[in-house]
Amino acid sequence: MSLLSKLERSLSRFAIPNLSLYLIIGQVLCWGLALMTGFNLERIALLPAAVLTGEVWRLATFLFYPPSQSVDTLSIVFLAFAWYMFYLMGSALEHYWGEFRYSAFIGLGWLLTVAVAFITPGVYASNLFLAGSVFLAFAHLNPDFTLLIFFILPVKIKWLALLQWLGYGFVLVVGPWPARLLVLAAAGNFLIFFAGDIRERIRAGRRRMAHQASAFAASQDERESRHRCRVCGKTDLSHPQVDFRYCSKCAGNQCYCPEHIFNHEHVLVDEDAKTTT
Repeated sequence: MSLLSKLERSLSRFAIPNLSLYLIIGQVLCWGLALMTGFNLERIALLPAAVLTGEVWRLATFLFYPPSQSVDTLSIVFLAFAWYMFYLMGSALEHYWGEFRYSAFIGLGWLLTVAVAFITPGVYASNLFLAGSVFLAFAHLNPDFTLLIFFILPVKIKWLALLQWLGYGFVLVVGPWPARLLVLAAAGNFLIFFAGDIRERIRAGRRRMAHQASAFAASQDERESRHRCRVCGKTDLSHPQVDFRYCSKCAGNQCYCPEHIFNHEHVLVDEDAKTTT
């Protein structure tokens, strides 16, 4: 039994149902509060230096920081789309994994984000990379799910996930260290949950490629070989360095490799000619 399964048996009562919905409601309320009262959203953002001075609420409230603070039409459309997609994917993961495992996925992502944020305590840490790990997890489990970009262009989500991985790679190469650390936290969250699945897919892919290569070689050998040892089956394609010879004492055209040219039972009747007749 895996560690996660053991934890689920003992800690399942701490799972939070509809966790994605609660996170979105929190972000909507914070965004609305900032819009109506001018509340400074940086008061809820994760700034480790501020946490160390006693503002410990930031460890939890940064999860409710909205994806954008703007109030123009384009930003509002973006916010609505971002919240809808997070709810869609988060709910799908919760349905697939169950409440505990999805809560554990979000909890682990939160823990890794907080941990790497304290490496650079004077810099604000974003929750966008945690949301990105939810997107990558959904895309991994549903690679052929189709999104309508701008409600017109259909794109399979696996290609969008590939673009996100490439973006993460770019940040790791040229981005500032705080962003690099948050990318590592998001990637680590994903890999911890899917390492076993990825390993099995790689093994299955290798077995499939080996089988296809073997089948192709066999078909090539069967179709194109000019010489085949009657005893061991070696051919001039599988063993091009071998000098094949034909036995004059055998009926028909019987080919043998050097190992069996003098070590075989002679064929007394030409079976091929007999079958043809």
